[in-house]
Amino acid sequence: MKELNMNLELFEKSVKESEKPVLVEFWAPWCVYCRRIAPAYDKIAEQYEDKLVIGKINVDEVPEAAAKEKIEAIPALLLYKGGEVVGSIVAPDSKAKIEAFIEEHL
Repeated sequence: MKELNMNLELFEKSVKESEKPVLVEFWAPWCVYCRRIAPAYDKIAEQYEDKLVIGKINVDEVPEAAAKEKIEAIPALLLYKGGEVVGSIVAPDSKAKIEAFIEEHL
């Protein structure tokens, strides 16, 4: 499974209605660091597909979602449970850091 490219409607629906926790990466195509961490995020999406809904939001295409979540720096990963943010991490530098973040908040 690949992560979902989310629009505002899919983002809000996933966060509010998913029975699984939802991990969302806020990113942009011009962000060099976002492109560098993308392969690790893709692997996370495969590795955690049974435990999480994995999504991506392009902050240029869906600025309303970024504004709603007060995203100030990208890449930013937010983990939601029951519609609420339970954790966030900005600019993780490795797949191991993303895994540690997820495991800490699951």
